[in-house]
Amino acid sequence: MQEQKITKIDIITRPSKLEELKEALNAIGVLGMTVSQVYGCGLQRGHKEVYRGREYDVTLVPKIKVETVVCEIPVETVLEVAQEVLRTGKFGDGKIFVYELSDAVRIRTGQRGAAAIMDIPGESPER
Repeated sequence: MQEQKITKIDIITRPSKLEELKEALNAIGVLGMTVSQVYGCGLQRGHKEVYRGREYDVTLVPKIKVETVVCEIPVETVLEVAQEVLRTGKFGDGKIFVYELSDAVRIRTGQRGAAAIMDIPGESPER
């Protein structure tokens, strides 16, 4: 049996797009994700703000980083959906980074590889 490829996808984009991105990813079966508030700069190079009458360069712009790991859902599908939701055509739409993972471990059960990130039929977390 061939081992399933495990891929990590990092999406860095505007905070205002988070809910729309989460809904779109859930609709294609991407249920697990980690979301972080991050700051960064790219082509935008920040902006100017005035505080107490003085102008300051704000070089780090607030963004969100959505991290997810997939093995059953095609990476291309995730990329297409994310771009469709996030693209405004303006600077600051963000970046997507794709990494191949060598392994994953579900701490609770010790499962490794693709089994560590897949849903277990009949199990649901306690709330």
